[in-house]
Amino acid sequence: MVRALFLLAAVVATPMLSGCAVLSPFAFLSPTDCMTRVMYFESNRSSAEGMLAVGTVVMNRVDDRNFPHSVCGVVGQPNQFAAGVLWNKMREGRSLALARSMAEKVLRGYRHPGVGDAKYFHTAGYSFPYTNMHYVLVAGGNAFYYKS
Repeated sequence: MVRALFLLAAVVATPMLSGCAVLSPFAFLSPTDCMTRVMYFESNRSSAEGMLAVGTVVMNRVDDRNFPHSVCGVVGQPNQFAAGVLWNKMREGRSLALARSMAEKVLRGYRHPGVGDAKYFHTAGYSFPYTNMHYVLVAGGNAFYYKS
């Protein structure tokens, strides 16, 4: 009887424990990896300034109680950043090196002063009819804003 209960417990516990990795596609990525990836894919690989601005938005979200409290948690939120940001291949070596360098700076506390407390951005050139979007910066092909 005890043996049967132990076997049943093992069968039930195994999927639950392994589910952690299944539920979190970024479980094996470091904060530097996640930050590098979001900068690489979201700044159009255009400039250090654009990458820094994207990284600043990510950190603003990490510090906000309404968002996940980790870099990978923020970057991994559905429908917030470029599709495939955590798994697409990064093919441009020079852009990847710049993104990694900027990611390390942001994680050490460096921020884009023009972003301020903004927690959102979209591709520059788009316009939306919402009155609660307050723009603070255009950099790296993106327009950065906060909501009121």
